[in-house]
Amino acid sequence: MSNIRVRFPPSPTGFCHVGTARMAVLNYLFARKHGGTIVFRSEDTDKERSSPEFEEDILDSLKWLGLSWDEFYRQSERTEIYRAALRTLIDEGKAYVSEEESKKEAGVKVRIIRLKNPGTKITFTDIIRGDITFDTTELKDFAIARSDVDPLYHLAVVVDDADMKITHVIRGEDHISNTPRQILIQEALGYPRPVYAHYPLHLSADRSKLSKRTGDVAVRSYREKGYLGDALLNYIAVLGWTPPSEREILSLDEMIAEFELKDLHKSGAVFDLEKLRWYNREYLLQKTDEEFAVYALPILEDALKERGVAWDSAMGQNILHIIRERISVGDDIKNFAAEGEFDFFFADPLLDSTRIPQKGVGATDTTRHLEAVRQLLGDLAESAYRDAETIKGAVWDYATAEGRGAVLWPLRYALTGKDKSPDPFVVAHIIGKEVTLRRIDSALKNLANV
Repeated sequence: MSNIRVRFPPSPTGFCHVGTARMAVLNYLFARKHGGTIVFRSEDTDKERSSPEFEEDILDSLKWLGLSWDEFYRQSERTEIYRAALRTLIDEGKAYVSEEESKKEAGVKVRIIRLKNPGTKITFTDIIRGDITFDTTELKDFAIARSDVDPLYHLAVVVDDADMKITHVIRGEDHISNTPRQILIQEALGYPRPVYAHYPLHLSADRSKLSKRTGDVAVRSYREKGYLGDALLNYIAVLGWTPPSEREILSLDEMIAEFELKDLHKSGAVFDLEKLRWYNREYLLQKTDEEFAVYALPILEDALKERGVAWDSAMGQNILHIIRERISVGDDIKNFAAEGEFDFFFADPLLDSTRIPQKGVGATDTTRHLEAVRQLLGDLAESAYRDAETIKGAVWDYATAEGRGAVLWPLRYALTGKDKSPDPFVVAHIIGKEVTLRRIDSALKNLANV
């Protein structure tokens, strides 16, 4: 293929959602695969709903996903081109002005421009679906402009595609019904017909059309939740497309190398939020320690400050490996922090004396075990706390002899104030000798009051 030209044609009437992103991804992969040109066309003819804010969001969201384009246009800046096309159609008797009652204001007459529909059968070849035939008679004479300075969607799209020399129109299957109208306008104006490819839409878990409730939310929402742009891009790309290599994780360049429109599935794929979380986790695991710190620490710091927990950047660095093991997306850090899962690394826990002993073990025996553990851990040099296994080794024989639960439960609770937490030896390693011994002393003091 040569001189391939495709378009990203979003309407800036809302934030960039997953459906818009997928349209852009598939067009991008196809164009870059064949050395083609990508045209970004902001279809802002809906004056009431379009806004610069939404346009900027779409541009920013697609850039965040790693996409780019070669040319940029706004339909609102191309009115004269549409007027010329309308004059041609009217002058040649292929369209006419119709005075009709307004659909918005009863009793008010408006002048609509309608295309004279020849009522022919139209067949076009879709790369994904094969030949599709429509009897256009049922479309009647459809409106193409509200006035000679206010074109409707179908006319503006057709004129733009021709003027911008678009060769391939790649879009969702919900646009199939638009195609016969657009072909009729193309034929009336003598424009060449582009190649069409209508891909299936993403589906929710119950196989209904994807909605905001089931995943078709704004890309910015995923970004705010801590998803990575390359992870979301990867998932959107392979959802409904099986690369020849059958790999799930691919870089953008790898996707370009493998992509072919004919490999897109003919039925809709289910948008699975859990699968997206899996993708994001895979991309997080690929990050270096430094990259992960840049990603995770600001989220953790903000979340702890919201709880009134004093921030310690060194401690934040120390627990990054624990965070990396537990999360799939940035919001997980916020949620764990909101539940107090990290508090004990930054501040001594408030202990409930009744929860210090393991169930079935009395306060007297628990006190004896904690005193023994304190002695064993107190005998360790400060340098021994650099290794969790060394700390474990100091306590393990005693815990095995006396009953691991009876010994390690109160140690865990003393250090964390939690019934469930990371390994107590790991916690001791992270918080250090001084804090470890201080917390054991606090637990013993609490037990003395039981």
